[in-house]
Amino acid sequence: MKTALLVVDVQQSFTRRAYWGKTDASEFVAHVQELVDQFEARALPILQVFHLDESEGPDGVFSRHAGFVKVLPSLRLTPTDVFYKSVHSAMFASNAAGQSVDYWLRRNEVNRIVVTGIRTEQCCETTTRHASDLGYSVTYAIDATLTFPMVSRSGRTYSVDEIRERTELVLSGRFAEVMRAAAVRL
Repeated sequence: MKTALLVVDVQQSFTRRAYWGKTDASEFVAHVQELVDQFEARALPILQVFHLDESEGPDGVFSRHAGFVKVLPSLRLTPTDVFYKSVHSAMFASNAAGQSVDYWLRRNEVNRIVVTGIRTEQCCETTTRHASDLGYSVTYAIDATLTFPMVSRSGRTYSVDEIRERTELVLSGRFAEVMRAAAVRL
C-alpha cells in the first residue's frame, strides 16, 4: 500500500492568532518532524498544504500577501509538492499545476495517507473524513495534530485533550485508524 504524508496548514499564520500561546506547539512539531523524517528516509511523498483566506484583505494572516503562509520555522521538510486551499478539506487543495490533492494521489497510485497538521478538529478531521469517503485508507496521527482550547455557546471551555479525545472518538474505526505518531508504520 503506497502511503503519502499530508502536512495540513502547519503555517506561520497561526502564530499570529491570540490562541497560539495556549498550547505546546513544540511537542506537536516534534511529532510531525518524526513522521517527515520517516517519509523522507523511505523516499515516500510528503504533500504540504497551506490554507489561504483573502477575506481579511492583503494584511490578513492567511493572505498570500501577508507573508505568513509558509511553514513554521521549527519544521524541516522538503515537500514532494505544495498545495493551497481555501476550504477545510485538504483534498480540495490545488498545486501550481491546478491538480487537487486527490488527483495527485490517484495519479501517483497512493492509496493510504497519514494526516498531520493544524487544527485537529477542523481541517485535519475534515480532510480525514473526506479522504475516507473517497476510498483512501487513512491514518490520523493524533499527536501530530494541533489545536487550541475552545469555548462553546454555553460558555464551557473545552481543553486540547478533550478536543483530541472527541476527534479520536468520532474518527476511530469509522474514518481512520487513529494513533500516535510513534506508532505509525510505513
